[in-house]
Amino acid sequence: MKKICFVLTVEFAVKVFLLNHLRALTKIYDVTVIVNTNNPNFLIEHGINAKVIALDITRKIGFFSDLVALVKLMKIFSQQRFSAVHSITPKAGLLAMLAACLIRVPLRIHTFTGQIWVTKSGFKRLILKQLDCFIASLTTHNIIDSPSQRDFLVNEKVVSANKSIVFAKGSISGVDINRFKPDPIAKSRIRQELNITEDAILFLFLGRLTVDKGLLDLAKAFGELNFANAHLLFVGPDEQALQAEIMHLAGESGMNIQFIGHTNTPEMFMAAADVLCLPSYREGFGSVVIEAAAVGIPTVASGIYGLSDAVVDGDTGLLHEPRAVNEIEYCMKSMLSNRALRLKLGKQAQERAVKDFDSKLITQAWLNFYHENIHLNG
Repeated sequence: MKKICFVLTVEFAVKVFLLNHLRALTKIYDVTVIVNTNNPNFLIEHGINAKVIALDITRKIGFFSDLVALVKLMKIFSQQRFSAVHSITPKAGLLAMLAACLIRVPLRIHTFTGQIWVTKSGFKRLILKQLDCFIASLTTHNIIDSPSQRDFLVNEKVVSANKSIVFAKGSISGVDINRFKPDPIAKSRIRQELNITEDAILFLFLGRLTVDKGLLDLAKAFGELNFANAHLLFVGPDEQALQAEIMHLAGESGMNIQFIGHTNTPEMFMAAADVLCLPSYREGFGSVVIEAAAVGIPTVASGIYGLSDAVVDGDTGLLHEPRAVNEIEYCMKSMLSNRALRLKLGKQAQERAVKDFDSKLITQAWLNFYHENIHLNG
């Protein structure tokens, strides 16, 4: 049985991106997951028969800790003799692809999910971009999670076109349409808990609360709406302590803003919402968009690479220029004042999510990729 190893920095990423793929791959291959975790049994708890190796791979750069992790990876790869090593997230990619290349693992794959350096400038941008270039140079295959991101990376000369592919129409994991679907009962319950009436229009942001997600722009735009029946809900960890600034920027409209921390049931909040908002400055694809689409709600998002694949402007949502507060306000007002438009976009978004982004389609693309390549290279 061929052996595959996945390397990631955090357990959360495994749960978000890989569970369905791992469940299918373990039926055919001997699978190992190397990740920074305190619970090596977490995959068993999800009914997945894969070995987990806990390894301290930090997201931030640290010369000594990264060197230790690199040596440990080389030792594991040498002992296990994997046919393929597949990394996801930048730090995991840097260390795993370097170790796999030095040990001469035949199939070396990295998945690009978005570029930190896009929003940086000067020397920091140059260094971070060169690290991505270095990762790509060590791989045999690069998996990109959206067509527009692939075009961007090829144009920026980060990856070569001949060894970079997108699975299906995009996304790493697709959307579980049995989990993400309209749920009137959840809608009523969540709105009751939040004291939001059934006829109110609820805008939702779901993800990490960071400046790069455009949340300060969203707060300003919401503050300009002047719709008493409009509400804005933020769901996700406040990683940069933005809550106070968001409330300040929203002004009097802040009384209709609420914050929920991390959730394990994002589908419940999507079911309660009318519109998803993602005014991000950088995204590899925007999985939350197609999850919301599967629930039947449209998205207002910035028209950047990645999101332009997840949202079809005027068909499944509305796109605006990044950082353009006036355009965000206009899109939100359009959703507020035109119920027919909002429902039409939501219906079309749901149809597209089911047709093009069902997680089963993406998992099958992963299986096809390994079937076609592991026997040739492994």
